[in-house]
Amino acid sequence: MIIGHLNALPLAGLPPALRQILDRPDCSLAALSARDDGRWQPEDCPWFCHIGPAQTQPEAQRHTEYHHLWADIQVVLVGDETIRAGMQSLAQTGDEERKPDLWIASEAVHPVSIRLGRGDFAIFFPGEPHQALCAVDQPMTVRKAVFKVPRALLEV
Repeated sequence: MIIGHLNALPLAGLPPALRQILDRPDCSLAALSARDDGRWQPEDCPWFCHIGPAQTQPEAQRHTEYHHLWADIQVVLVGDETIRAGMQSLAQTGDEERKPDLWIASEAVHPVSIRLGRGDFAIFFPGEPHQALCAVDQPMTVRKAVFKVPRALLEV
């Protein structure tokens, strides 16, 4: 897991592949904020991004998820959310795969809680459990950009 802000990328200590993505002019906070909602994938890029609104909820109503094949870069464009996270895989036989490579953990341990506002990001590598879209105070609609980066791009 890595956290940072789009306007302070050097402070985040990003691996080169992730830094190359977030350093692109079309991935700046202003550019992402101006982009229409929906899926966006630049030509010849193995990664893609979903941009759009989502509703935060109380922690007890949110699931904990992880992925095997993709890393997530979750960027808040509007609003505030809390993301709770773990630092060890929770994968167990019997976990539900809701969509391709979207696994819902049957047991959740969240020793880390991160509050994200406009321009803040959190990166979750394959296997890292995360419980996104937890309400900070009251449920609210946030607008996020969620990048999906293939595992192979991260491996050297």
